[in-house]
Amino acid sequence: MSRTAPPRPWTRDRVERAVFGVLRPVVIVFFLIATLLPFYYMLVLSVRPIEDLLRRPDSLLVDLSELTLSTYATVLRPVREGGQGFLSLLGNSAVVASASVLVALVIAIPGAYAVSRLEFFGRRQVSSLFLVVYLFPAIVLAIPLFVLLTRMQLRGSLAGLVLVYIAQTVPVAIYMLKNYFETIPESVEEAGLVDGLTRVGVIRRISLPLAMPSVIATGIFVFMIAWNEFLFALLFLVERRDRWTVSLGLAQLSGSIEVPTTVLMAGSVVITLPVVLLFFLTERLLSQGLTSGAEKG
Repeated sequence: MSRTAPPRPWTRDRVERAVFGVLRPVVIVFFLIATLLPFYYMLVLSVRPIEDLLRRPDSLLVDLSELTLSTYATVLRPVREGGQGFLSLLGNSAVVASASVLVALVIAIPGAYAVSRLEFFGRRQVSSLFLVVYLFPAIVLAIPLFVLLTRMQLRGSLAGLVLVYIAQTVPVAIYMLKNYFETIPESVEEAGLVDGLTRVGVIRRISLPLAMPSVIATGIFVFMIAWNEFLFALLFLVERRDRWTVSLGLAQLSGSIEVPTTVLMAGSVVITLPVVLLFFLTERLLSQGLTSGAEKG
C-alpha cells in the first residue's frame, strides 16, 4: 500500500514563485499591448481607404480586399507632383542625423577619454558641467543659437542644424562615454604603453574596441535626437521648405485640414520606421559588443 507524500508547506519562497509566475506574463502582455497597440492602429489607418475609415471609424481591423498603399505614394511623391514630398524630407533628416552622429562621436570620444583618464585642473568640475549643461531647457539655448547662426549666415542650412544638434548632444555623449571608459581597467592601457603604443594608439587599438558597446549606444542616442527633434528644426529651417526635415513635414500634415487622416498616419509610419529598424539592427551589434567587451575586460 503506497503512502501519499504530505503537502509542502507554503514557504515565503514558494509564495513568491507562485505570485511572480502569474504576474510575469500579465505584465509582459500589458506592456506589449501598451507599446504595440498605438503603432498597430497607426499602421492600420495608413493602409485603409478614407471611405472605409469614415464608414467604420472605430474598427481595428482592415479588409484585405480594400488594403491600399496609395497613402504612402501620396506621402512620398514630390510636392510638384501633388504629393507631400516626404522622400526629400527623409533625405534631409538622414543627412542631418548621420552628420550629427559622426561629428558628435569624433568630438565626444577623445573628450570622454580625457575626462576619464587624464589629470588636469578642474577635472571633476568639468565632468559635472557636461551633465548640468544638458539639463538646461532647449528653449534657453534657442535664442543664443538663433543669434549665433544668423551672424554666421548658417540659418536655413542643414549645416547650421547639425551644429545645433552637436551642441545639444555632445555634453551628454561625453558623459555617457566617460562612464564606460572608467570601467576599462587602467592596467590594460598601461600594458599597451609599455609595449610602445602612444596615447592615441592606446585609444584606437585598446580603449575604443572595448568601449564599442557604449559608442554604439551613444551613436543611437544622438541619431534619435537628431531624427525626431522639432523645435530647432522649426526655428532654423522654417523659411526653407526644400530643406525641411521629416518632423517639420509631419507637423505640416497634422496641422492641415485638407490632408486625410490616412495620409497623416502614413507619414507617421514613414518617420517612425527608420528609427525602429535602426534599433533592431543595432540591438544585435550592441549585444555582441557587450559580450565581447566582457570577455576582453
